[in-house]
Amino acid sequence: MEENKENDVLDFDTDITNTTNDENILNEDVSKASSSNIDNSSISNNDVKDGVFSAMNEFMNSIMPQAKTINNINEEVVKEVMPNELGRVKDVSGDSVIIYITSDTFNNVNLIDHYVYFDYDNYKRLVGMVSSINKEVASVKLIGEINNNRFVPGVLSKPSMDSICFVASPEETKLIVVDDTNINNVNKFLLGTMPLYNNEPAYVSTNTFFSNHFAIFGNTGSGKSCGVSRLFQNVFFNQVRPPKGACIFIFDAYGEYESALSIPNSQVLFKRYSTNVRTSMQNLIKLPLWLLDIDDYALLLDVDDPAQLPIIEKALRLVTVFSGNEAETRVYKNDIIAKAILEVLYSGGAASQIHDQIFAILTSFNTPDLNLDTEIVQPGYTRTLRQCLIIDKEGKIAEISLVSEFIKRYINKDLKLELPDGTIPFTLENLREAFDFALISEGILKSDKIYDKANVLKVRLDSLIKGEYSEYFKVDSYIDKNTFIKQLITAPNGGRAQIININISYLDDRFAKTICKIYSKLLFDFTSKLSDRGSFPVHLILEEAHRYVQNDSDIKILGYNIFDRIAKEGRKYGVILGLISQRPSELSETALSQCSDFLIFKMQHPYDVSFIRQMVPNITDEIVEKMKGLQPGTCIAFGSAFKLPVIVKLEMPQPQPLSQNVDISRLWY
Repeated sequence: MEENKENDVLDFDTDITNTTNDENILNEDVSKASSSNIDNSSISNNDVKDGVFSAMNEFMNSIMPQAKTINNINEEVVKEVMPNELGRVKDVSGDSVIIYITSDTFNNVNLIDHYVYFDYDNYKRLVGMVSSINKEVASVKLIGEINNNRFVPGVLSKPSMDSICFVASPEETKLIVVDDTNINNVNKFLLGTMPLYNNEPAYVSTNTFFSNHFAIFGNTGSGKSCGVSRLFQNVFFNQVRPPKGACIFIFDAYGEYESALSIPNSQVLFKRYSTNVRTSMQNLIKLPLWLLDIDDYALLLDVDDPAQLPIIEKALRLVTVFSGNEAETRVYKNDIIAKAILEVLYSGGAASQIHDQIFAILTSFNTPDLNLDTEIVQPGYTRTLRQCLIIDKEGKIAEISLVSEFIKRYINKDLKLELPDGTIPFTLENLREAFDFALISEGILKSDKIYDKANVLKVRLDSLIKGEYSEYFKVDSYIDKNTFIKQLITAPNGGRAQIININISYLDDRFAKTICKIYSKLLFDFTSKLSDRGSFPVHLILEEAHRYVQNDSDIKILGYNIFDRIAKEGRKYGVILGLISQRPSELSETALSQCSDFLIFKMQHPYDVSFIRQMVPNITDEIVEKMKGLQPGTCIAFGSAFKLPVIVKLEMPQPQPLSQNVDISRLWY
């Protein structure tokens, strides 16, 4: 056995049971050679080799009929190259696979970022992406598997050594990139084409994409606005069955989307709102004051200290009374004035101080019943309130007890103040008066510090009343919240509008931010109270979202930020955010972290790129590097609606938004 093993020049591990057969075959060959007339001394080494190979081939054919005949000890076994074969597995390390190239079919094809697969068993194929390649080897990153003709992201299995690596065909690429499960039952929309895969169309599930918050980022000039326009044109105007139940609110920072989305003679209805009080009064935005709550007024008046909230609350409790009938209003006013005067009388201050404070109250706040000239009748004489407050020679107010008893008559303990419930209309002027009385009701006059904080609100309210923004709050007649929401989405022809465009380009940033928040809050409050939860989906699309969806002071003042709340809670009520921004680093981290899908056009600013890397879920270094060099109109799409990140080219919208560059040469020359 040892001698036989030493002479095994082919390194075959010959089985012991076959030894007898081997010896018989060799002995037969030797006998044949001996019986011939050939001189053994004339036999060369090559003749011996040939005899050995002949015997071995005969033996191999007897046990393996399909084995290839071995003619030369140095001959390499040539393996058949399969269709679409790129190479075979040489090394596996983690999720990275090195293959050696076995085919020249793809020599003239750039396979970087293309998908490949390895057969694993009859039901499963392992999928990878080519990350680097040369003429000899390629590096492949495993990304998932195709199981029962369906792609599943995630790596559980690894290919075996020498497994064949196939380049995915266009049909297989679509299976990997696009979710075609139940294709006939799932509404889809065309996002664009995939330039890396022969411009195959990239379809996206409408339900998966639009049932979650999404974000669209890109530097100025990256094709972001055109991409957004094309996205909605594909969804609304290029479908066999348009989404008539949709309700898309676009807060248009530059007024650029109306031209792209108000397509006449379409089954999709478009409604425009303007903030231009000088030329667009017919389509001007309107906000009924009685539908707003404390938080809305805190936003409207730019509250910067929680101590200001009680003043707003008291003013809102009073305004419903002050906007009612005059007799009832007078009763409440008398009660407030009387309590303020009694508080001064019982303060224990000097007579001169009491005198001055009461005069200040009655000069600014008075009624026909209660003012400085109100007469106090006593047996035998009548004096005015002004006379009763005179300081005598001893430095005292002699009639202070008389004044106190007289004032107590106007205090009504049965009066109750309720916050507005949206059933009583009022104006900014009513609110201004309520603010005045709220100040004295809360004892503001006694504290200079608190008075200064409260007075800021009055100044801001006065500015609002006197400015052109007051037009937004002038509503001709009473309207309840349900009717208001219905009117918001009612198109000029009386039908339901699917796209509502609010042009906020005429507002300064602070007020634009306030308007976006108030409208968003109204819609969120409305949908969250529906008995059939999620039955009225609303999408809030915010162009230049970094101006409005910020890490601002709302949480400190109100305890929440409405966009953060919508980001965390809106999905279950059907209120979805669409954040469009060129500066994602300025966005609220909470809102951004809740986005499930992303379309990222070219981004170069290091801080924004770093922020996206840190904040966006499931983003890889490869995606970050790719987004730096994208062509205009091309984006990287990834998220829950996409099985894998994919580069998508969006066609130019027709018609286009008003986002083109200025034609300098035409204007200059």
